Amino acid sequence: GVLKAESGYSGGTTVNPAYQDVLTGKTGHYETVLVSYDPLKIAYEELTKYFLEIHDPGQIDGQGPDIGEQYRSEIFYLNNEQKLTAEKCLDILRKKGYKIATRITRASEFYPAEDYHQDYYFRNGKLPYCHAYTKRF
Repeated sequence: GVLKAESGYSGGTTVNPAYQDVLTGKTGHYETVLVSYDPLKIAYEELTKYFLEIHDPGQIDGQGPDIGEQYRSEIFYLNNEQKLTAEKCLDILRKKGYKIATRITRASEFYPAEDYHQDYYFRNGKLPYCHAYTKRF
């Protein structure tokens, strides 16, 4: 049901930031992925749960060796239904005993990352170093 996943930046104040700007942590942006999907094939809740299983939602200000607020775990929502779904998923994990650092924030302007950031692992022939699937739901 996922149609496209595009790497980029969101949440900051600089217009059209570049990776080198975001890397400084001074723009207020976060590295993000804009996911386009077909809701007739996959539900937002299923995507949210998958997101929470392919990274560490308990790590504060980073993911794996990538440390800094720009790498923190964040869910950007477009509407109240998405917000409530994200809150529900995080509550399920908390009730299971997980410590949760993931934040839920209204989506702001999304800026696509440079071409060399798109399909990063595929382009570089590397395995993901800060993402691994862990069944949590």
